[in-house]
Amino acid sequence: MPLLTTLVDNFNDATIGPNWGNSYGGATETGGRARVPCAAGVYAGYQTGRAWTLAGASVYLKLVTLPAASTGTDVSANFLVTSATAGTSIGFKYNAVTSKLRLQANVAYYDGAAIELTYSPTDHLWLRLREDGTNVYWDTSPNGSTWTNRRTLATPTWITEAVDTVALDLYAYRDAGTTDYVEWDNVNTLADGAVYTGTATLTSDSGLAAASIRSAVIDAELTADSGLAVAETQAHLDGAVLHASGDLTAETGGIDTADAHIRLSRPRSRWVVSAPWI
Repeated sequence: MPLLTTLVDNFNDATIGPNWGNSYGGATETGGRARVPCAAGVYAGYQTGRAWTLAGASVYLKLVTLPAASTGTDVSANFLVTSATAGTSIGFKYNAVTSKLRLQANVAYYDGAAIELTYSPTDHLWLRLREDGTNVYWDTSPNGSTWTNRRTLATPTWITEAVDTVALDLYAYRDAGTTDYVEWDNVNTLADGAVYTGTATLTSDSGLAAASIRSAVIDAELTADSGLAVAETQAHLDGAVLHASGDLTAETGGIDTADAHIRLSRPRSRWVVSAPWI
């Protein structure tokens, strides 16, 4: 069961949000405000679903645009926290015919002990209901920050007993006269989320100097720490006369005949004997 304190809306997205799913009678989100038509014989309201509680909570908002009385005898703008029981509610009622702000805790649609203040568009611009576990308080403010308590009442039983059945209803009504509207704004927030565009002249505290970085390539004369010598490698081919280191001698032993078997016999005809056999 969420506290009404957590209900926050500044009505700046031009769309009725899901928290206000029970809105009725042609209510719209227009110009950054919750706009409720005030037409003869028609009830219209910006209303949440029945899923909230005022016990230990608070809810505040700004009443921006008031309805005109015109020819009506019952013309009002109403900021009420309502119970599931028809006619049982608590909150504020602005009466456009009498210019009175009524602080009421209704049972069967009426509070015989209600307090009425002469409405001030400055002092009563912001309205707040709060409950602290003991009492209910009606507060007003010119700016949404500095509050003045206008009525205190012992907490009605239905506020502490209601579970998931409390709704916030911002409604308007007139019995006759020219159709106009009521506008509410800034539920539980002082932020409007507006974007402002302006011009300004900027002056520096001191002169600014640009620092440049230069790169240069300069010829340099290099000096070695010690002398450098060039080693040359030459390749040269020339003719040569080769001399033996000693005398060359022929081996006279002849052919090794160790593996041969020689048989000597008398010469026969047609044999020719040559060296070394001669």
